[in-house]
Amino acid sequence: MSLGQCKRSESEIVDFWEEQLKNPFPQNDTQESQYRIAELEKQCQRQTMAMATSLVSLIDLRDRYTGRHSQRVAKYVRGIGMQMCLPDDQIETIVFAASLHDIGKIGVPDHILLKPGFLSDDEEFAWIRKHSEWGWIVVRSVDGFQEAAQLILHHHERFDGAGYPSRLRGNEIPLGSRMIAVADSYDALTTNRPYRTARTRTEALNELSRCSNTQFDPQVLNAFVAYLERTQVFENGMTFSA
Repeated sequence: MSLGQCKRSESEIVDFWEEQLKNPFPQNDTQESQYRIAELEKQCQRQTMAMATSLVSLIDLRDRYTGRHSQRVAKYVRGIGMQMCLPDDQIETIVFAASLHDIGKIGVPDHILLKPGFLSDDEEFAWIRKHSEWGWIVVRSVDGFQEAAQLILHHHERFDGAGYPSRLRGNEIPLGSRMIAVADSYDALTTNRPYRTARTRTEALNELSRCSNTQFDPQVLNAFVAYLERTQVFENGMTFSA
């Protein structure tokens, strides 16, 4: 073998290892790795949803009204998100938060949470008002749930800044929290409770309209009304403008 042939061989070896450093995994290995990563991400998502389902079930065991209520609020929130053309991943986060928005009520004593009549004093109201903070504490500790936890924390803020726990106003309140607030109030108004009968859909929406721009974001409320109209939820084909 000549000296020139040796030099060419050394050069080829250098080129080979440089190429290996640029692409350390063969194409098949890279594709397999990507597939495994995708499968792990799917598994993580399934575990997250399983966790969510378990938490919702926990709410339902404590207070059956709250469990069913949370499911309906989540459905309404999805409709609002679709009406507002929000990205799918954002909608899913807000729906997840809506499903768990009352989980903090687990910390409220039975004699207050399950009271058959109206709350009667400041102490009882103080216990109830703690539930959004307790819900935030519970959910924020779960990896990947931090954004949803913020939506839970602020779902009782008011558009005019008179809500709780942080007295945020307007766009300071996360959009998802503003959406949950509308859906939450609508479902509460249209559901029978031991101390009052449910209002009709039209009556409930008139009440929400009265509180537009004070308690509720008017854009979110309009999107909710449009969603209800689009899905023909109204009684007797009646229309409503917020």
